[in-house]
Amino acid sequence: MSLVLLLTQQMSLYLVMVYLVSKTPLFQFFSEAATRLPHKIFIYLTFSSFCVMATYFGEHTNDALANTRAMGAVLGGLLGGPVTGFLVGLTGGLHRYSMGGFTDLACAISTTLEGLSAGIISLYLRKQGKSELIYAPLLVCLVTFSAEMLQMGVILLVAQPFGDAWSLVKQIALPMLLVNSIGAALFMSMVRDQKTMFDKMSSVFSTKALKIAERSVGVLSKGFDQKSSAKVAKIILEETNVGAVAITDTEKLLAFIGAGADHHIPGTPISSQITQDAIDNNCVMFADGVDVAYACSISSQCGLGSSLVIPLRSETQVIGTIKLYEPKNKLFLNINRTLGEGIGRLLSNQILFGRFEQQQNLLTQAELKLLQAQVNPHFLFNALNTIAAIIKRDPLKARKLIQQLAQFLRINLKRTTGLVTLEDELEHIESYLTIEKARFIDKLEVNVHIDESLRHYRLPAFTLQPIIENAVKHGTSHMLDKGIIQVTASITDELLLLEVTDNAGLYQLKENSEGLGMNLVHKRLQNQFGSEYGLKVDSEPDSYTKVSIQLPYSGATQ
Repeated sequence: MSLVLLLTQQMSLYLVMVYLVSKTPLFQFFSEAATRLPHKIFIYLTFSSFCVMATYFGEHTNDALANTRAMGAVLGGLLGGPVTGFLVGLTGGLHRYSMGGFTDLACAISTTLEGLSAGIISLYLRKQGKSELIYAPLLVCLVTFSAEMLQMGVILLVAQPFGDAWSLVKQIALPMLLVNSIGAALFMSMVRDQKTMFDKMSSVFSTKALKIAERSVGVLSKGFDQKSSAKVAKIILEETNVGAVAITDTEKLLAFIGAGADHHIPGTPISSQITQDAIDNNCVMFADGVDVAYACSISSQCGLGSSLVIPLRSETQVIGTIKLYEPKNKLFLNINRTLGEGIGRLLSNQILFGRFEQQQNLLTQAELKLLQAQVNPHFLFNALNTIAAIIKRDPLKARKLIQQLAQFLRINLKRTTGLVTLEDELEHIESYLTIEKARFIDKLEVNVHIDESLRHYRLPAFTLQPIIENAVKHGTSHMLDKGIIQVTASITDELLLLEVTDNAGLYQLKENSEGLGMNLVHKRLQNQFGSEYGLKVDSEPDSYTKVSIQLPYSGATQ
């Protein structure tokens, strides 16, 4: 019984040391699969030290040492694998051999076998996809018990004289079996609990981050203002359960949700020094209310006791802050601090994306306005001259032409940067061509061959009209013979091919330019669908010019 108590004291010392280590980042090495060399080295050094310490602190019994060395060998093998377990056992065994005694060789062999056998069990469980069992205290207890039984067997087989070996085994077997098995199980229980807590915290962190990202996606991309900021602040408050959430730009408070909302009013200037410091220094500021004092800058009766301020960045420039608060009676959790910094990066990216999207929209609108400006002056001048020439000769026809001109201009004014159907695009072209045909009388023929099933396909506005105008303006209008323009559509290999062909063949490729209208159409198609789509021009002088428009087609109604 006294031997059990002595070994228990030794085991308790190890567990106290383990508990202290569990409060440091180093303990995480125990809870991770030891696949990388740094992990294996750490485990080897730790459990080899355990084996050496156990031998030094062992209880002398019948010219032998009763100790808890088996704990180190078995745990090293289970957590580190066969090679690490073998090296831990070998180190502990060689050290024991150097201490002498009639069981020195037997203990050296058995300790090495204990580490190796535990490592083989660990490898087997990992290959079977049951690595979680390595952290099961009951399994660890059984493995250690078996390892100690192995040690007793080796002592009986190797140690001489046999009578002394048998006497020793009868005295130390039960205490060492119990203490080593229970000690190893307790150690692994601490590792498992730490691992479970870490996994749970990681899971909670990931879940919160994903929910915030999912719920807030696209909100700030529509604009960084009070309305969007209030929505985001509410989402963050609901997901993090902090005391309050605030969002500012560089000058004023945009949103405040939670405790203290009665005196933190959106739209008021920034009054907090900690917020101003975060903006000026472009760094995270944290006042936990303990080491760094926090006091509300607006009201002395405010119940908030700590604050985390994270700058929101657009590239390298600070454009605002997000602030998380906790009340005076609640500590600021580290997970919320880490999560807050992650939220800051998430919202910064959203704002940056929103601004990029707005710039893209402005650019697209500018390009569209440029197309409209290019179309209207030339066409309007020619259309009015044509109507003026017809109005005396055929007033009814002139009235119809005015109606077509009005319809064309109305469509032009209503066109946006969005998508329109191919049917809408063809109607726009029809209004344009009605006036051009009146202008050229019988010298212009336009044939449109597009299947009805394709007319619901959606494409950017002003895709066909500039191409048709180019065919007339720079092609058929210069011919003495009749100008003919063909508009066709076909599908090949998930590709919709629109072709505009004239019989003039007057297209000339100018250096660094293919015409403003065609360039803009090509760029807009690539921005919408990808770089593999757009315009291609094929021309045979004095024979034909063919402009091919390649668009994606999935087979379904677009």
